[in-house]
Amino acid sequence: MLSEVKKAAFACEFETAERCHIIEIANDAGDEFVSIAHARVEAGITTAWHKLDGISERYIIVSGQGRVEVDDLEPDDVWVGDVVRIPPGARQRITNTGQQDLIFYAVCAPPFQQNCYVSLE
Repeated sequence: MLSEVKKAAFACEFETAERCHIIEIANDAGDEFVSIAHARVEAGITTAWHKLDGISERYIIVSGQGRVEVDDLEPDDVWVGDVVRIPPGARQRITNTGQQDLIFYAVCAPPFQQNCYVSLE
């Protein structure tokens, strides 16, 4: 891993087919262990069912409120400060149940690669 500061201001937000807005903060050769993305889900929106093959993921909720569904767990409400652990291959989605954007960081290990994303819809 390289010593550096990754500036979110220099990254561009893009909308995914999953119904989520992403800013890839750190997903490059500077860190071979994890990638970090800023995720934003608009009010009333549920992301698409999907899984990540070979990649574990953690959601760190930083703003808003939601309801997360992971594999066979009961759906659970999430708030600021909550962490959701998602094992590799687990089906997942999240709903913004609030009035403002739901914002969380998605930390993937190993780093996210598009070819590991599997749509389940």
